[in-house]
Amino acid sequence: MTNTLHINIAPHITQALKENTPVVALESTIITHGMPYPKNVETAREVEKIIQDNGAVPATIAIIDGVIEIGISEAGIEDLAKRQNVLKLSRADLAFAISEQKTGATTVAATMICARLGGIDVFATGGIGGVHRGAELSFDVSADLQELAITDTIVVCAGAKALLDISKTLEVLETGGVPVMAFQTDEFPAFWSRSSGLPCPLRADSAKTIADTFIARRKLNLDGGLLVANPVPAEFELARETIEPAIIQALQDAENEGIRAKDVTPYILDKIFQITNGASLETNIALIKNNAALAAQIAIELVKTR
Repeated sequence: MTNTLHINIAPHITQALKENTPVVALESTIITHGMPYPKNVETAREVEKIIQDNGAVPATIAIIDGVIEIGISEAGIEDLAKRQNVLKLSRADLAFAISEQKTGATTVAATMICARLGGIDVFATGGIGGVHRGAELSFDVSADLQELAITDTIVVCAGAKALLDISKTLEVLETGGVPVMAFQTDEFPAFWSRSSGLPCPLRADSAKTIADTFIARRKLNLDGGLLVANPVPAEFELARETIEPAIIQALQDAENEGIRAKDVTPYILDKIFQITNGASLETNIALIKNNAALAAQIAIELVKTR
């Protein structure tokens, strides 16, 4: 079978790409694994609206009954949020979901792959996966990092999730040749917190700088994507000294309960939500919205060059 038999690009997305209208890809794990219902649906719709309000077209991506759906509808988002046993898909299991006609939500890695298949250059997410704490023993390293090294997509995030070993995550990104650009700051953000205490390799003060860097990489025939680290707005930040004790407790609980592999991140996020009395979720929502707005601005700068 050809790829076209497995991909359904919504007509309005096809039209936008044809007319050189800026498009921003969105993942779907936020809908199925990141937030409780109905907050997940409300947030997904609000994020799409922010992209529209900033002059771009949102394209939420998921695998529905074995088909890569690029630009699922409001009704499709609602349906996905209510489905049971939805797979959490990364590079390793994307083909399985398609061949077996499964339904799955796309992680950062899988969304990058699908966005590239659909011809979309910019993708907004919350935070990327990375090197987990204790990875020197567990070898638990997210496939997001490998994908960033090989798939040419701009990924806008609020840094790496603070439950990770951020220093090692940055080292792996450097080894993979991934440009990491902090937006209007010199420090690498840590998801809920504006700073990780670590310097960011590169700084960009405008969406144009990010777009120009991405275009230059293509002209140089360099493989891989570009990671944009966009700090959460200050008014929604959870300071490191506030969130770190919650992370440590959640990590310990995960270890005690034998949580492994893909189950680790959603488990820990839920535990942190409980420990912070919901404050972590509100910060999560704020940073995703902030990333969506920046991603739209970058997409606009990209289309100006075509």
